[in-house]
Amino acid sequence: MPPSARPTPSAADRPAKRAALRRLGEWCARHSLIVIVLWIVALAGVQAANKTVGGTYSDDFSLPGTQAQQGRDVLQAHEPAAAGTSSQVVLHDAAQLAGFQPQIAQAVSSLQQLPHVIAVQSPLPAPGQPAVPGGPLSADGLTGYITVRFDTAPTLLGTGYLGGVDAAVAPLRQAGVQVEYGGPLGELARPAPDDRSSEAIGFAVAVVVLLVGFGSALAAGLPLVTALFAAVVGLGVLGLVAALSTFATVAPTLATMIGIGVGIDYALFLLTRHRQNLMDGVDPVASAGQAVATSGRAVLVSGCTVIIALSGLSVSGISFIAKLGAAAAVTVVSAVFGALTLLPALMGLIGRRMDRFAVRRPIAEAGGAQGGEGGSWHRYARRVEAHPWRYLVAGVVVLAVLSIPLFSIQLGHIGDGADSTDFTDRRAYDLMAQAFGPGSNAPLTVVVDQSAVAAQSRPAVLASVQQALTGLPGAASSTPVQTSADGAVLFGTVIPASAPQDRATTDLVNRLSDTVLPAAVAGTGARTYVTGNTAAQVDFLDIVSSRLVLIIAVVVGLAFLIILAVFRGLLVAVKAAVLNLLSIAASYGVVVAVFQWGWGGPALGVAGKVPIESYVPMMMFAIVFGLSMDYEIFLLSRVHEAWLRTGRSQDSVAHALEITARVITCAALIMVSVFAAFIVSDNVVIKMMGLGLAVSVLVDATVVRLLLVPAVMTLLGAAAWWTPRFLDRVLPHIDAEGQSEGEGEVGLAPAGGRGGAGRRDGG
Repeated sequence: MPPSARPTPSAADRPAKRAALRRLGEWCARHSLIVIVLWIVALAGVQAANKTVGGTYSDDFSLPGTQAQQGRDVLQAHEPAAAGTSSQVVLHDAAQLAGFQPQIAQAVSSLQQLPHVIAVQSPLPAPGQPAVPGGPLSADGLTGYITVRFDTAPTLLGTGYLGGVDAAVAPLRQAGVQVEYGGPLGELARPAPDDRSSEAIGFAVAVVVLLVGFGSALAAGLPLVTALFAAVVGLGVLGLVAALSTFATVAPTLATMIGIGVGIDYALFLLTRHRQNLMDGVDPVASAGQAVATSGRAVLVSGCTVIIALSGLSVSGISFIAKLGAAAAVTVVSAVFGALTLLPALMGLIGRRMDRFAVRRPIAEAGGAQGGEGGSWHRYARRVEAHPWRYLVAGVVVLAVLSIPLFSIQLGHIGDGADSTDFTDRRAYDLMAQAFGPGSNAPLTVVVDQSAVAAQSRPAVLASVQQALTGLPGAASSTPVQTSADGAVLFGTVIPASAPQDRATTDLVNRLSDTVLPAAVAGTGARTYVTGNTAAQVDFLDIVSSRLVLIIAVVVGLAFLIILAVFRGLLVAVKAAVLNLLSIAASYGVVVAVFQWGWGGPALGVAGKVPIESYVPMMMFAIVFGLSMDYEIFLLSRVHEAWLRTGRSQDSVAHALEITARVITCAALIMVSVFAAFIVSDNVVIKMMGLGLAVSVLVDATVVRLLLVPAVMTLLGAAAWWTPRFLDRVLPHIDAEGQSEGEGEVGLAPAGGRGGAGRRDGG
């Protein structure tokens, strides 16, 4: 056996950590009422504080240094009225809107009086003046829009601000005019996300899976109660943090999704070992301490791995994305604390009554009712070992086929046109598209800073810019270029011929910023920018695309080092990184096929084909890579434990698969159900994340864990655990489940039989 296969840290290291975790578990189990009361108080206190001083969530964010932000800053300095955040109040009636001129004039006047409003443009021309072609009134006169500019993003003003807007347009609604809010006002008008139905579906499936898998109502309920408590506390903490910094609107939903998923998983790992200890006759308090000292250590390692993977998102340099990772990390931390403290308290409170309300014969860690080497999972593992190449090729082919759509992935921004018609901004989007063309929902603001241009040359710059915008390919129309009051800035609006989420719109933005505008002012010293919401989204897409590879490299590298430090096997770490990349590629492929290709998107409530939201692959990668380490560490720790004890690599794989396959399968089914339940969300991005994460976990727990890992481990044999001596000296020693923690631990029964009261470790 290679000397590096089994690390030997100092005696003061591992026993001290073991004793601390054991004491924590035993104290929580012995003082169960105190711990439970403390958790209830924490939950109530955090929620009360969140309702009192908690922050709100908004998708308003800036990208310093981008041309969209620079263009906005230039406008803000020279023409503030044109620089604010714009939003549309869309009007439609079967009769001519001109017949409602008094009500429109009253609405415009009332809107101008609202706080934070810096400019309001009426859709109707001044009395006696003809309508401007391409202006805010449609050719048939039935649809128009009031443009309102704010000095801040309306989404930051709180839903109470809508009362003033509703009051301002009330005369129009009373007159029978259809009034819809587009852009940021529409986002503000959306009801707060309600994830209760998704959570209920996920919990219902989890109950069924746990009852079938473990046979006891109490045992099924403990992971759910622990995960729910931890998730609610974590969300409350996130709300308090949101008062100090702006988080995206999807942040709490994402945090809920991750928190509940890992919370159930972590509690399940500990509870499985605890129940087997009880079956072996161990005292409940001592059993809780042993579970925390062993499986609790795996929870700590897995939780840290998930958090490290989420922290890798900060490499993007985009605060919006880094904060999404931080939001998910908050509930992961609360899930770890819940598993290590609240669960032992509940286990201590129940004592030996764990299986009192059994629905079938209770089992815990054994590979099945038959156990031993006759178990079905053991026989399956032997079949894999007999034909490893066959299973390896089969698994790779499945992942390769699922990954095919990935090669046509189109990153972009999902526009309002993909949302449900229950939302006012979707209805506003449709009215605008029908009356003014799809590009009216993606106006681009062109900005030319000519402060460095001599006064006598500025008319020529104006003429050149206007000529460049006239008849521009890919543009439906453009407004006459205007000059700021101080003459230092030119600005105008270009309306694309395509919808905001279309690739043609992205190409138009890039062509304007990279070639058309620079060519128009070449040699003059003027600087050009393209700004507005659509341009900012294109800049965001460019940044994400350029940094995605870096984030993948960082997250893979960190996970590789963690696996290497835990298992001291260079090839094991390489295998983990490669197989996780393959499983994530497969999940990307499914997401592309469903949403971008439209294979099932309408069935999920998505209108038409949509691009993949630019930050979804980045978020999916960090989350899935972190979560996959749960099953990786859980399975490999059992393989490594048996390998250290027997030195027989094939027996070790078969033994580990037998005692972990059922628990991994149950845990994966629960997490898949939690993620998949969020597909019913009204938010398309949440649908995309829910489907992607569900597919990732499903593929990881089936194709990867049951086909590829056993096949690869069989082919590698003893070489899997080899580590160069210099790496073994440098790497920290991390004992995933305390398998060498010395006297007093519950040990591993021989691979071929059952010890004590029929126990078989895993968990």
